Amino acid sequence: MNLLGNILWLIFGGLVGAISWFLAGILWCITIIGIPVGLQCFKFAELCLWPFGKKVIHEGGGGSCLLNIIWIIVSGFPLALGHLLSGVLLCITIIGIPFGMQSFKLASLALMPFGTRIVSTGSDDFVID
Repeated sequence: MNLLGNILWLIFGGLVGAISWFLAGILWCITIIGIPVGLQCFKFAELCLWPFGKKVIHEGGGGSCLLNIIWIIVSGFPLALGHLLSGVLLCITIIGIPFGMQSFKLASLALMPFGTRIVSTGSDDFVID
């Protein structure tokens, strides 16, 4: 079921979201200081391509809190708005609700990406967490 959900997700908005995360990662990697941030963006671009069957765990600390504040100001707000708009549009139909929930999960991740861990759920069900 995860494979089918991921394929449909890729068609209905996952590719656009992954490209936006990838572009943000490239922009951050232009500077030497931003390379760790850019690498984190590339991880989330991969998550944006295949979100079903994965769960995001927030484990933040003091350093990640400071980095999240800088992130929101520089890149997080536009990414979060894009995922939020995508989630609202997908939730208009009943069939799109699981995809909209994944988009909302990615919107919250776009606001606080640092201090998080992505784990595989290991189940065959849709995980909307």
